[in-house]
Amino acid sequence: MRNIRRCASGLVLALMVSVALPAMAQPSGQQPVLIGGAGLAAMRTEGARYPMFADELARVRKEVDAAMKAGIDVPVPKDPGGGRTHEQHKRNYMAIYGAGMLYRATGDKAYADYARRLLLEYAKLYPTLGLHPAAKNNSAGKLFWQSLNDAVWVVYSIQGYDAIRDTLSDADRKTIDDGVFRPMAKFIADDQPQVFDIIHNHATWACAAVGMTGYVLRDQVMVEKALKGTDRSGKVGFLKQIDQLFSPDGYYAEGPYYQRYALQPFVVFAHAIEQNEPQRKIFEYRDGVLTKAVRAAVQLTYDGYFFPFNDALTEKSLKTDELYQSVAIAYGATHDPSLLSIARWQGRTTLTPDGLEVARDLAAGKEKPFPYASMLFRDGPDGDQGAIAVMRAGPGDDDEVVAVKNTAQGMGHGHYDKLNWILYDAGRPIVTDYGAARFLNIEAKDGGRYLKENETWAKQTVAHNTLVVNETSQFDGKVKVANTLAPRQIFFSAEGDTRISTAEMAGAWPGVTFRRSIVQIEVGKGPPLVLDLLKVHGDKPAQYDLPLHFAGHIIDAGFPLQQNLAERPVLGKDDGYQHLWVDATGAPDASNARLTWINGERFYTWRMLPPAGAQVILGESGANDPKFNLRREPVLIQRVKSPGDTTFVGVLEPHGAYDPSAETTEGSTSRIESLRHVRTADADVVTLVLAGGRTVTLAIADSAEARATHKATVDGKPISWKGHFARFDGKGAGQ
Repeated sequence: MRNIRRCASGLVLALMVSVALPAMAQPSGQQPVLIGGAGLAAMRTEGARYPMFADELARVRKEVDAAMKAGIDVPVPKDPGGGRTHEQHKRNYMAIYGAGMLYRATGDKAYADYARRLLLEYAKLYPTLGLHPAAKNNSAGKLFWQSLNDAVWVVYSIQGYDAIRDTLSDADRKTIDDGVFRPMAKFIADDQPQVFDIIHNHATWACAAVGMTGYVLRDQVMVEKALKGTDRSGKVGFLKQIDQLFSPDGYYAEGPYYQRYALQPFVVFAHAIEQNEPQRKIFEYRDGVLTKAVRAAVQLTYDGYFFPFNDALTEKSLKTDELYQSVAIAYGATHDPSLLSIARWQGRTTLTPDGLEVARDLAAGKEKPFPYASMLFRDGPDGDQGAIAVMRAGPGDDDEVVAVKNTAQGMGHGHYDKLNWILYDAGRPIVTDYGAARFLNIEAKDGGRYLKENETWAKQTVAHNTLVVNETSQFDGKVKVANTLAPRQIFFSAEGDTRISTAEMAGAWPGVTFRRSIVQIEVGKGPPLVLDLLKVHGDKPAQYDLPLHFAGHIIDAGFPLQQNLAERPVLGKDDGYQHLWVDATGAPDASNARLTWINGERFYTWRMLPPAGAQVILGESGANDPKFNLRREPVLIQRVKSPGDTTFVGVLEPHGAYDPSAETTEGSTSRIESLRHVRTADADVVTLVLAGGRTVTLAIADSAEARATHKATVDGKPISWKGHFARFDGKGAGQ
């Protein structure tokens, strides 16, 4: 994979255990419960043999040695994300973990002593703390501005503590147990049930923190709270989160970006459960959904970067600690050789027995290619709340990929963008999604929090590639309403040279139902075309907008434009429209409705079959943004005032090649000569006429019934087909 940047979010590595709690095999003394046995011995005796593990050992040693040289620094919490005290407490939990692991991997007691001294300083500080002074909501932390970060601190630090706990005197052990981990677990669980007893990634981190602390402190009540909620009823807690947050396909409710983040506490705590209570068979739970989730997270990427749906940062890739962790643990649980190829591409593993096994088996040549594929990822606990449809042109890391977001809301991190789609080609995003308005851990940008523009722009429907009705967002921008309704995935097929997704959304606006088919069409050499057929049914007149957000530099418009050269008007006043400048408008017809742009070394033409009376608006994000919080990105919007029912038809065509070094240009004009659409009694038929007269006709029936038969007439010739979809190719002159 190309162009991957290393991500620097502080996260936790998993540890193996060989002992258990009361009611299970009782450990002797204070030996570690999160790491031990043959895996621990092998780390010390075999680690240097395997390059990837040896490199990880050297990396962690370098970081911890630098922390030790800098000295103990445990400041009174003061700053939000990105501030000095915030970042120092992050560095400290990474140092505690790293020092513990280095002690176990090398036997050097200096690392154990450093972790001991650092934790004793926390035992002095923590009992004196109230809620964090920079907190802004009801989930305040003590060490950090939000309790989520406190839970991350515990998940990380409890592992380092467990690794050195048997080296401590009884007095130091009691001081750290009672001064740090017991009160932190109490704060996270008992003092903040509004966070702990919910179904959300914050609660997952909280449950992992408390549960792993329970194992280390030999406190079974603490473990049961983590598994089943503070009242231990099982209505909430870690097991219920596995039930509710993952679909049967391993898709995570908040989207690919938060799947990356949430996987870490899920797999780390699951690993601890497996080693302490193997009778629970946690990695077999729900048909192995946690290891499915690791594979799904990898599938939901392009060129290594996660599809930026919902609250997402576009720069996050598989080269992140969460996925080093998840891949190692999933490999230890399944020995799936395709995960080894992901580890090799990542170039790192974890300083754990699982990481050692990854390194050992890579060195032995056991890896197989990861099977990237066109596939459907259902959403919802039962798989009936829509889906993400992924259509891939090939197995290469720069082959075209279309991702269609027909999922449920995704809770508070969800965006109002039902039936949205994005496209990647030649290693780049082409049809784009903004993701989140946030600068993670940059103090000047509101301490790294989500910015107000996340609400006023990034979440709003017009910021996405889907229908907007009367310049208002879906569900009126109300998350509680949005969480009650999901799209219906009607059809998906990845067979042959044409891949299709059809889904429908009802209730995003009162009285409005819209259905969308996205079709990836291979036509000879070169990247596939993408057809977009969107049909709207409304019970009253309305204005419909259909945005297409794209990346690239405009080369040519096929229709006349009225440009705003002297001033830049703003498109609207609310629901995201206040953030759009209007650069030009036009009124195309079927013969000239196209826009071409260049991105990298390829051209892209968006060809439309606009509804009668439609207007096209060319705009750019960034208006009403006094603090420069928004990226400036182009958008094309089709706008039509409709009596109720409207159909939008468009085709995205990659074409040509541009070589600035050789100063050559090929195929900069579209190969599509015309686009036609016919509505029959029960189907839509779209015909693409290519250069030379060749035609590709796509027939999409209203019904998804596989045995239903349909017929239509195209260019005076009858066609018929069975099922939801069919493709008919016609030869042109001389073919």
